[in-house]
Amino acid sequence: MKKLVHALILTGLVGVPAFAVAAEEESPHKLSANVTLTSDYIFRGISQSSGDPAIQGGFDYTHASGFYAGTWASNVGWIRDFQDYESGSMEIDFYGGFRGGIGETGLTYDVGGIYYMYPGENNGCCNDADTGEVYAALGWKWFTVKGSYYLTEEVFGFGDISSPTGGDADGSYYVAISGSYPVAETGLTLGASWGTFSFENSDQADYDDWSVSATYDMGKLGKLGEGVTAGLKYTDTNAEEAVWTDANGEFLGDSAFTVWVTKAF
Repeated sequence: MKKLVHALILTGLVGVPAFAVAAEEESPHKLSANVTLTSDYIFRGISQSSGDPAIQGGFDYTHASGFYAGTWASNVGWIRDFQDYESGSMEIDFYGGFRGGIGETGLTYDVGGIYYMYPGENNGCCNDADTGEVYAALGWKWFTVKGSYYLTEEVFGFGDISSPTGGDADGSYYVAISGSYPVAETGLTLGASWGTFSFENSDQADYDDWSVSATYDMGKLGKLGEGVTAGLKYTDTNAEEAVWTDANGEFLGDSAFTVWVTKAF
């Protein structure tokens, strides 16, 4: 009987169930990529490109188990303009972690780590900008709470040299609350966030930041827009201008509107 069924399948007289073929073809491994053009690269309320446009992109690997890893890069301006590096105009991030759901609670979690690397030459004149961070996030429906804790002695250039107490910056932390609400089936998503950054041994650098945003799935307009997202965002901070102004007189924590477009592959 089994031989007869196999023969019928091979001759096309009996079809293989579509769900069985899909199950066999579906892989637990997924690779994706993205590229973004933005009018200003703002990270946690602070401009990383000194108010100039940026091009960004990354690659991601995800597994059905919830494990993920990836890398992402962008041009930056603060390495030379704010940190006094002799050369350097790139940020390269490496990250990995686990994410998933918690039973039937509707809660989601995300735990992992990220290393921010800034290639360049400072010839020992200033703090190292490279920074290591671990993070944990808890989400429910449209809301997410995330905490980041810094492990490196210098955190984005703040640490033993720039601190008035001469102490290391490891132990600094950032906490944020954010919301993201999709408006029915329109493709429009509204967002808002608030965060607070506390620098160990560099209290003058502490600040809060907040934002509101709107993104639109361009795929709603037709096939040419598939995988494309456009966005508009307003950000502001209460950062000390005397601390967060670069060598060109640009206040990096100033309020700003940014627009961007992202293509996912």
